[in-house]
Amino acid sequence: QVQLVESGGGLVQAGGSLRLACAVAGNIFDISVMGWYRQAPGKQRDLVAQITSGGNSYYADSVLGRFTISRDNAEDTVYLQMNSLQPEDTGVYYCNVDVRRSSSDTYYVPYWGQGTQVTVSS
Repeated sequence: QVQLVESGGGLVQAGGSLRLACAVAGNIFDISVMGWYRQAPGKQRDLVAQITSGGNSYYADSVLGRFTISRDNAEDTVYLQMNSLQPEDTGVYYCNVDVRRSSSDTYYVPYWGQGTQVTVSS
């Protein structure tokens, strides 16, 4: 079984910062891509940032220059440092990782965290 435990959400004023963390636990052989998605009220879930096992990262245009994604491969944890937060960053943030559970697996399976609420007040 694979579990994702998210932490770090909360309420912050515009211009503030938060750091999200997502720890992956369970029977894991390796993890390829780790990422964060955001779902605002009444909207679809959108990709915010991703990072590969080699450290290459991707950001949505709306967060470029303000958010930084990083990962600790030894701890199977991905982070999202969010600076200069704006009200439009409000939403539930979900962690997503692609996991192989054994060396014999030929494909990666996506897993989702339970989500953590981020609210930015103006």
